[in-house]
Amino acid sequence: MTYCVGLLLNAGVVMLSDTRTNAGIDNISTYKKMYVFEDPGERAIVMLTAGSLSVTQTVMAKLRHRMEDPDASPDQCVMKAPSMLAAAEIVGKTLNEVSVSIGGLMGSMNQSASATILLAGQRRGGQMRLFLVYPEGNFIEATADTPFLQIGEHKYGKPILDRVVTPETTLEDGRKAALLSMDSTLRSNLSVGMPLDLAVIPRDRHLVGYCERIEPGDPNFSAMSDAWSEALKNSFVNLPEWRIQDGDQP
Repeated sequence: MTYCVGLLLNAGVVMLSDTRTNAGIDNISTYKKMYVFEDPGERAIVMLTAGSLSVTQTVMAKLRHRMEDPDASPDQCVMKAPSMLAAAEIVGKTLNEVSVSIGGLMGSMNQSASATILLAGQRRGGQMRLFLVYPEGNFIEATADTPFLQIGEHKYGKPILDRVVTPETTLEDGRKAALLSMDSTLRSNLSVGMPLDLAVIPRDRHLVGYCERIEPGDPNFSAMSDAWSEALKNSFVNLPEWRIQDGDQP
């Protein structure tokens, strides 16, 4: 399985993914789920993928092929698209075409193939945007009311994002929140695993300002995880006592 999260902040975008894939308890592998495309100073795009590896890798291969094709038109290539909305439409159309094609083949064998994609970025002269693209080709967008989107095993890492993340969150605090969200997921679901891929796109710079792979045993991630666990334990211990009223069952 997978966990990927994207934060849309006033200061920019934070994108984080794990790398674990599995086709059963005895077939676990590491595959990159983050794809970074940039023309520094002009546009920067990061995509995170979840779901069928055959679908996501085929989609990315098709998107990359069009980027390398000098004759590709703006309605075919995300790096030539006139807006991030147009880029999301290109990704949605490609994902739908691949999902239908592979899904038809898999369906004949009573198997399913589905995938979702988080797409974020900014082009020069345009807005910073974050989309969640579905296999049907449609998508939703992060807003000021909901400044983050998740795909994969999202339930474990959502509570901290709900409590902490707002559009005013700084990039550093957003990075921290995303990593703690991932840490919660790693602790609760064995189908999500390290290494992690992290990328940050600062607003109006039109480039990927920070990109990092966090390996198992990384001292900074481990220290943050331990500190968070200790803070939660201390907060729990220091909660006010729940007063039991006369007649209540203990």
